[in-house]
Amino acid sequence: MKKMDYDAYIFDMDGTLWDAVDGYCDVWNATIDAFGIDCPPIDRDRLFTQMGQPLDVIMDALIPGDYDRDAFMSRMRELEAEIVPRRGGVLYPRVREVIEELRARGARIYLVSNCGASGLRNFFAFTGLGDLFDDSGAHGINGLSKAENIALMVERHGLKHPVYVGDTQLDVDSSHAAGVPAVWCAYGFGEADGAEHRIDSFEELLSL
Repeated sequence: MKKMDYDAYIFDMDGTLWDAVDGYCDVWNATIDAFGIDCPPIDRDRLFTQMGQPLDVIMDALIPGDYDRDAFMSRMRELEAEIVPRRGGVLYPRVREVIEELRARGARIYLVSNCGASGLRNFFAFTGLGDLFDDSGAHGINGLSKAENIALMVERHGLKHPVYVGDTQLDVDSSHAAGVPAVWCAYGFGEADGAEHRIDSFEELLSL
């Protein structure tokens, strides 16, 4: 791994900081039941392949057919706000400790995700990590792509040497589109090529 000095770390959420796929499955299936849609249940294997995409893209992939997509999305947001703070997810090992150490070294910490409008709030509420992040943004909040949100974070805070940390090809591509180097988390949800760094555990970030 090439050693670099970064002054800011911008993190993806799902597959990078935690695994909440099982809880998300509960949200999707509860919404499907509420609308009486005839489709196979959303299980971990089906949803896993879509992680990292915006919710509307996942919806098109998993639930084809004729139904009110806006109403479905609205109900899913309501159910997510009920289910995810209770069901939560599993943080990857030493996430808090590593971020605390990065902050102690003087790095600033940010979060950029493609999650829905309540996704960041639910993550912070369940994990109690909100105090570690200087700012956050999501596609579900402002409608921007991940690349646009990364670039926005860089511009808003005047970041000079940031790096984006994510687990999918979309993360790496979005980071590069924003002019930011990437760390690929090989322990996460997807494969990726072209990242400047690869880590096999979250703790390896400290070696950057």
